[in-house]
Amino acid sequence: MTVPPPLVRSCLAFAALAIGVLSARLPGSAPQTPPYQDPAAPLASRVADLVSRMTLEEKIAQMQHDAPAIPRLGVPAYNWWNEGLHGVARAGVATVFPQAIGLAATWNARLVNQIASVVGDEARAKHHEFVRQGQRGIYQGLTVFAPNINIFRDPRWGRGQETYGEDPHLTARMGVAFVRGLQGDDPRYLKTVATPKHLAVHSGPEALRHEFNAIVDERDLRETYLPAFEATVREAGALSVMCAYNRLDGEPCCSNARLLTAILRQEWGFAGYVVSDCRALSDLVQGHKIVQTRADAAGRALGAGLDLTCGPEFGALAEAVKNGSAREADIDAAVTRLFTVRFRLGMFDPPESVPIAGIPYAVNDSTEHKALALQAARESIVLLKNDAQTLPFAENLDSIAVIGPNADDVDVLLGNYSGTPSRPVTVLAGIRSRVSWGTKILHAVGAPLVDGMPAAGPGRSGPAPSSDSLMVEAQAAANAADAIVLVLGLSPRVEGEQMNVALEGFKDGDRTGLDLPKSQQRLLETMLAYRKPTALVLLNGSAVAVNWAAEHVPAILTAWYPGQEGGTAVADVLFGVYSPAGRLPVTFYRSAADLPPFEDYRMQGRTYRYFTGVPLFPFGHGLSYTRFSYSGLRLSSSRIRPDEAVQVTVSVKNDGNRAGDEVVQLYVKDEAASVPVPIRSLQGFSRVSLAPGQQKTVTFALTPGALSVLDKDMRRVVEPGFFTVDVGGKQPGFKGVADARTTEVVRTRLEVVAGR
Repeated sequence: MTVPPPLVRSCLAFAALAIGVLSARLPGSAPQTPPYQDPAAPLASRVADLVSRMTLEEKIAQMQHDAPAIPRLGVPAYNWWNEGLHGVARAGVATVFPQAIGLAATWNARLVNQIASVVGDEARAKHHEFVRQGQRGIYQGLTVFAPNINIFRDPRWGRGQETYGEDPHLTARMGVAFVRGLQGDDPRYLKTVATPKHLAVHSGPEALRHEFNAIVDERDLRETYLPAFEATVREAGALSVMCAYNRLDGEPCCSNARLLTAILRQEWGFAGYVVSDCRALSDLVQGHKIVQTRADAAGRALGAGLDLTCGPEFGALAEAVKNGSAREADIDAAVTRLFTVRFRLGMFDPPESVPIAGIPYAVNDSTEHKALALQAARESIVLLKNDAQTLPFAENLDSIAVIGPNADDVDVLLGNYSGTPSRPVTVLAGIRSRVSWGTKILHAVGAPLVDGMPAAGPGRSGPAPSSDSLMVEAQAAANAADAIVLVLGLSPRVEGEQMNVALEGFKDGDRTGLDLPKSQQRLLETMLAYRKPTALVLLNGSAVAVNWAAEHVPAILTAWYPGQEGGTAVADVLFGVYSPAGRLPVTFYRSAADLPPFEDYRMQGRTYRYFTGVPLFPFGHGLSYTRFSYSGLRLSSSRIRPDEAVQVTVSVKNDGNRAGDEVVQLYVKDEAASVPVPIRSLQGFSRVSLAPGQQKTVTFALTPGALSVLDKDMRRVVEPGFFTVDVGGKQPGFKGVADARTTEVVRTRLEVVAGR
């Protein structure tokens, strides 16, 4: 076949185009609808048709988070960067739920799913309202950079507050629930897109994140750091994943072909798009220093499996294509994945044909959503200690002193990545609303949050009041009160994401120790000298080593960063309107000296699964105002083959005189493994509500995966041998301050036998 010369080919092409245009305009002829604009056409063909019409420059522009419009194709502008960790964030008034660590403390995956569904509803409603106003900017879209499912391996990490704690099973269950809630269950359209982050092995130090190389062995990688990501991809169908800033075993995570292609796409079957953490590709040049130019970084990341940059770095792809470090075929694949998601969000269909587009703006910050925020805050509160039934307080006390830098501070309700609540309720406000009208409330800040930092609260802007004057106010209040509520802890102003903070105990967003700040410790000890009934309320995003308080304060609870309704929830627990049932999703250690160095990513000596010391309060701990007992622990079979599952059944009864929730926890210990295994591992949990005297049966399924190990060749196998199965309201085997709780733990043994 003879190929026409270039000039002839151009003329023929122009003639064909002209004929097509003329025929489309002939009287009586209907205009041709491009396939990508036809809602009835198959999704894959619509996407392929649209991508085929784009120039290289247009495709590259779509691979950066602030993607411009393509007017000639009817493609609207879209900003991929949106936040919704515990409520729609940075987009005006929205319902603010407890920070993620507080959601984890509920041990209630169904509740987390409901919350994520609400976040998706509010994001949808806001997005369409923004579009109606002609706005398509940052934080106004439907692709949500959440949840954070990194493992909170070290309490010094300032961003640990964003996670679901230290355990891979709990994190996976919460992550799956959140992803499903965000993305919705419509068979055709996505409500929003969830983005589990940060893949992988990412948990500080914040100051080093742009240059740090996390070194882990394959066992820790597979048994601790990756399971939650795998679950959100395989089970929940997450359609986006964010890669981390750090290197993993020498290669930056956002250019790590093993992570992004071999594991994520080929092994787990991920079909969505990968987005970089914001400006992470610049780190390949400036931080990690593994390439010389931005074009080299862009080509390397694209080839490894990155589809979208949060940042401008993929703008260098045109140069990368020219110099041969990037292939246009890979660009086409990335843009195809991006537009597949945009089509599934309904962005190219008439709004009336997209049911989710009809979510009314009125759902935002609605009465129902506020009620759910209150429920979540209540369920997240963990009662750590309650000697002599100090709590609940009577509502008709003559006077109560509410003291502490966190008592009337809105910041400590919210945590980072939060929205703006319309009516936040501080702890002070919650107590004022809860007590009898005749009860006198005496309030004092008492101390700065940290020495050298201004005290928080209304009217406290400008230079910090002297510690002495604050203490005098607190002493006067305590002296005049019948009971004292101390509201202490941490704040998102000192722990969080790469912050410019340099105070004693805090650096760059992380913590350098675990103790309560000295300013607060002085206040605590001074207040206890009055020998009044006292409760300590901790507002915190990470574990605090309150060793002195654990010995001297009769009642302690932690409410995390509890969201907009936090003050109401705390008051409800303090005065017995609600019986607490939260459980710790992290270990409260006695000292940072009990831990390996912060920069050491090996799991040995970390979390309840590998820590051999005695914690202050263990993972899974939490008390109640009622009592529970366990009986009838049974296995569907006490001897199984390696490929069989077994059902675990137990009865739990409320033996007290008031209603309450119990969190039933199942732990497994491999007694005869041929390779290193955790001391014990959580493999099931269920939060149940019980009236006084009520009994319920709880059933768990132990699958072969729950009993498996990675053998010496890194193959997943179930080895013959004995397993100890513990079920109860706490982690088994703990002896210490928290051992006073009345909940039992019941135990049985399971044998796995070889052969079929």
